[in-house]
Amino acid sequence: MDIVSVNSLPYEDFVDVFGNVVEKCPIVAAAVWSRRPFSSLADLVASINDFIDALPESGKEGILRVHPDLAGRDLQGGTLTPESREEQGQAGLDTLTTAEVSRMARLNKEYKDHFGFPFVICARMNNKAKILQQLEKRLGNERAHERTRAIDEVKKICHLRLQGLVVPDRSNKL
Repeated sequence: MDIVSVNSLPYEDFVDVFGNVVEKCPIVAAAVWSRRPFSSLADLVASINDFIDALPESGKEGILRVHPDLAGRDLQGGTLTPESREEQGQAGLDTLTTAEVSRMARLNKEYKDHFGFPFVICARMNNKAKILQQLEKRLGNERAHERTRAIDEVKKICHLRLQGLVVPDRSNKL
């Protein structure tokens, strides 16, 4: 859909369409609906990012806590959101060897125990080897730094999901 169509969506339809651009956080879409009209896809992305940035740290951690473990039981059990299933599949997380599944599960647990939220990375911009490498590396970060890093990854995921829903702007005019 184009930005004009986005701007004309009633509240309920807007939340239905954009409710999972931030994983399992339809409240984000609900909150930014009132910021319409958006002048462009970039404006919509900026509005969502501004909303996330304005959240208290507890709100940011709430966004992180609803993310599934990468290559975790939700992927194995088929209960991921369609967006997450596609993203994890594109990164090769649905084709891990038994040893890789074991390593991923161990690292996911260590990460969650250390930070209090799941490891978040934009799977579509990585592959399974890079994801495992980053998971291990980021375990060494301080909590505040890692929360910021994870929120930056949420924003990348959101941007890519929005690009899949809204056609690019053909001009700078509304």
